[in-house]
Amino acid sequence: MNLKLLFITILSAGMTCMAQDMNNVQFPHMQKTSARKEIRIPNILGFQTLKCDFHMHTIFSDGVVWPTVRVTEAWEEGLDAIAITDHIENNPSKKFVTGDHNASFDIAISEADEKNIILIHAGEVTRDMPPGHLNALFLNDVNPLDTASPIDALMAAKKQGAFIIWNHPGWKAQQPDTCLWMPMHQELFEKGLINGIEVFNEQEYYPVVLDWCLNRKIAVISNSDIHDVTAHFYDIENGKHRPMTLVFAKDRSQQSIKEAMFENRTLAYFDNKLAGKKELLEAIFKASVSASPTGKTDGENRELYEVSNISAIPFIVENMKGQTVTVPAESTIVLPLNLADYQELTIRNCYTGSNSVLHVNMP
Repeated sequence: MNLKLLFITILSAGMTCMAQDMNNVQFPHMQKTSARKEIRIPNILGFQTLKCDFHMHTIFSDGVVWPTVRVTEAWEEGLDAIAITDHIENNPSKKFVTGDHNASFDIAISEADEKNIILIHAGEVTRDMPPGHLNALFLNDVNPLDTASPIDALMAAKKQGAFIIWNHPGWKAQQPDTCLWMPMHQELFEKGLINGIEVFNEQEYYPVVLDWCLNRKIAVISNSDIHDVTAHFYDIENGKHRPMTLVFAKDRSQQSIKEAMFENRTLAYFDNKLAGKKELLEAIFKASVSASPTGKTDGENRELYEVSNISAIPFIVENMKGQTVTVPAESTIVLPLNLADYQELTIRNCYTGSNSVLHVNMP
């Protein structure tokens, strides 16, 4: 082959390769990697700390996403367990999407198993106030709850061993001027048809509800009630998170979650705040925050300590002199400390009641 022919052959082959590349040029780096954001909160009192959201909606009621999307969001945002609680009585998508009240669970369960998310079978009884909206968790079949009487619906849930949550009791659309525990709610409570109440819903905190839960010894709950894409609604970057319920379970299983909730081993976690029983709050704080001397002093001859927080929750700590410091999440800071001023601590972002916060005695 002469040089001219060889040059033409090489040029032709190169142009063919270029043409093929121009028809399909790959940019795989543009695709977002699906990665899980770990939310590290220590285990306490011999229990596992599980991050849960028991209130969310899909296109099978008035949400905007397919059920499997709720699973992917939960996995990426560091949750352990979720409940898809589509409205039984309110489904504006029914004209376009067919399926009974179990459809969202049936569609999502395979994705949940694949991602190791505990998916709890659930539904929402959606009525005027009273009684308002209530989620029934740990169901076998949502369809029997589709009945005219709200009490009959909740009794059908109880027959299945359900844990029943009163949702957003202070929602202004149903209680515009106040947040009341009404006679009907007392009736439901006495019949075992209210087992927990949302202290926090979506972006609303109801301080009086925390008192209701603590006084009646029922579970405090914090849920997203998400209808939109979570990343569209919540700013989950920069140390922020969706609201969730911390459940202290014997193991990472649905049965243990259910047992823990009926035993009132929960905390509400929202906006880097915790709310609930004092003993649980204190255990979380003490398992998270520690201080150790560095053996050094500062320019004023004050002893320096490394103060560490292994938790994803920052803690706002006030000493006996009223001095406040924020111990950042998953961080260590160096502070000059006079231990005599820190024998009793006030943790400003841990709520033990509508008008009280956590007080801790340090050893």
